[in-house]
Amino acid sequence: MAIREAREAIPLTQAQIAEDMEWSLSKVIRIENGEVSISINDLRGLLALLGVREKSVVDSLLADARIARTRSQRAYAWWQEPRFRNNISDAFRRFLEYEAEATELRSFNVYYVHGPLQTPQYAAALTGTWSEDGEFSQAKVDALVEIRRQRRDAMLQRTSPLRYLVLADQSVFMRPIGGITVFIDQLRQIVDLSGRGLVKLRMLPFDLGMTIANNGSFELLTVDPRRPDSDIMYRENGVMDETVENRAETVRHRRRFEQLWQAADNESDTIAFVKKRIETLEAISPDRRS
Repeated sequence: MAIREAREAIPLTQAQIAEDMEWSLSKVIRIENGEVSISINDLRGLLALLGVREKSVVDSLLADARIARTRSQRAYAWWQEPRFRNNISDAFRRFLEYEAEATELRSFNVYYVHGPLQTPQYAAALTGTWSEDGEFSQAKVDALVEIRRQRRDAMLQRTSPLRYLVLADQSVFMRPIGGITVFIDQLRQIVDLSGRGLVKLRMLPFDLGMTIANNGSFELLTVDPRRPDSDIMYRENGVMDETVENRAETVRHRRRFEQLWQAADNESDTIAFVKKRIETLEAISPDRRS
């Protein structure tokens, strides 16, 4: 709070601070909101920029920063475990760090169920494809499958719920990854998580009379809901992945997401479709009992 007050008294915008300190805008926002700690060296530089020179004030802020850093180092960051850290990219690790602090998550999915909604069997069938040709080790597959569960559990255990919006093409609910039995369980889990209030899900039907930009799947995190232009985006294409903080890029993708969200089938109709799909698959399932 003291940092925000000092900035506004000059006045400087958060974007100006980010530029002068050579930080991302999201870092400034998170520091001001008290959502992340700040290093002692960074704080000294920031206070100098803000013209805060009174010794008692500087000493008090530095002491608070030291305490906050100590607490944050004790906090559990599951993605830092070697089994996870060694099997994900730096870009995805950074995104997971942001996700732990975010207030909103938007996911646009063209081909597959979004990661945190996946069952272990569906995730293993999806990811295990790359182990068959030697691209992924079994240890990597196991880690990637477990990461999906960790993300979901972290969302469910939050004291302040994450606003989680998933926008999926109809093909996501038609493609039986892992076989019919695995896919039925996957669709059931989606219905269950929706019913528990974890996620709001909408579907883009095949007969949607609207052009859909060829963006591919992507995820958008909102750290500060008051600043939708400070979203952080993650996207991958099978060859590479990246975490994007470029304002023009994230604003464009956020705008497209919102346009498609409004055009999609609403949550009630989408869940009704998923339930009907479960019934259809159960009727042809090899596990069906007569």
